[in-house]
Amino acid sequence: MSKFVGASFLGSFTAFGVATCCILPMALILLGLGGGWLAVFGKIAAASYYVLGGSTALLFLSGIVAYRHGSLDRLKWWLTGSFALTTIAWVIVLNEIRINDFLITLM
Repeated sequence: MSKFVGASFLGSFTAFGVATCCILPMALILLGLGGGWLAVFGKIAAASYYVLGGSTALLFLSGIVAYRHGSLDRLKWWLTGSFALTTIAWVIVLNEIRINDFLITLM
């Protein structure tokens, strides 16, 4: 049981990392770091929707398994944390252009 919840939490952190892969470099450039290494993130950004979709599916699977085993009360905070991270990741990916435009205006 805890394997599913741990996997959903790890998937949520992965989704959050993929979501920030295009915004974090812009923020680091604002701080004065070079942008030559920015090309590395192109391949990661191409897979962001797949990783986010897999993370969301894993989160729902964990919730269903926890509900069926009757341990939803015990694991609700883990699932809530995973849900919050995955939701933030979706918001970042779906608003990536606006966030990047805002960061560019700060340059």
